[in-house]
Amino acid sequence: MADGNNVLLDVRGLKMHFPIEEGAVFKRVVGHVRAVDGIDFEIKKGETMGLVGESGCGKSTTARAIAQLYKPTAGQINFEGRDLCRLKRHDLLRARMDLQMIFQDPYASLNPRMTIGSAIAEPMEIYTRRGLMKMGRQDIRKRVEDLLERVGLSRYFVNRFPHEFSGGQKQRIGIARALALNPKLILADEPVSALDVSIQSQILNLLRDLQEEFGLTYLFIAHDLAVIRHISNRVAVMYLGVIVEIAESAVLYEEPLHPYTRALLSAVPIPDPAVERTRKRIILEGDVPSPDRERQGCYFYDRCSQRMDVCKTSIPRLTEVKPNHRVACYLHHSA
Repeated sequence: MADGNNVLLDVRGLKMHFPIEEGAVFKRVVGHVRAVDGIDFEIKKGETMGLVGESGCGKSTTARAIAQLYKPTAGQINFEGRDLCRLKRHDLLRARMDLQMIFQDPYASLNPRMTIGSAIAEPMEIYTRRGLMKMGRQDIRKRVEDLLERVGLSRYFVNRFPHEFSGGQKQRIGIARALALNPKLILADEPVSALDVSIQSQILNLLRDLQEEFGLTYLFIAHDLAVIRHISNRVAVMYLGVIVEIAESAVLYEEPLHPYTRALLSAVPIPDPAVERTRKRIILEGDVPSPDRERQGCYFYDRCSQRMDVCKTSIPRLTEVKPNHRVACYLHHSA
């Protein structure tokens, strides 16, 4: 557990369940999709926490629940010591100044009818109208131009529309918009997955430079383990709505403990042909179970080659088995 004085975001028991409804007219709830099913983690000030896992495991839902774009089913989201889930509307609006998102799809995250200058200026205009900040029209214009230049674009692009830019440029615009209110935490939801590999490294380096310059903290979501390793200080591995392992990035990649983490890492290509030919890959059996099932045992039980009897009937807790290394697996701690 991190030092409480150094923790910016502390998530406890977070659940996000979506109802499954039947009936064309008289709808009734027949079950729930357990997109996030009780997770705990914290992010320290100034660090980058990577959140990795297969598509559909609940990574993006976690980010949206933290940002309160979804109202969590249960749990606490403590940001600078205040539970966002319990804040009143005005207090939540103020808290959101310090917590912004960068979305996965740069094509869909910008309004095609708005100039990029208007898109970046919009958050500042909204908060000014609501009396939460004071910026005149010229101040906002200068801030927009400065942000464009800081993310590697020209200030003379302010009156252009999104369709005039490439995918990488659009994502730079999205980053500039996220920085508009001087946030402390940025939730980056797969910000490079829709970009060419040649552009990905540029965006990652930009994010690291901005973090150093503005003292930013990131929750960085990705399914690409190479990207996560490049940018993250610590990594949390997610499977079927739960976190199964958390460790410092170097430790997790050198000494993964959970069978699922080991399987993920075994699938990452190695640029050395000799090593690539000789190393053993872990092939997972079966498919990911349906997220609408209530689990009685380990979430990974159906696909684990090392499962034991206790795994079927008891859910392993995320437990610290080494300094700053937590894992939810009975291979490494008792029930």
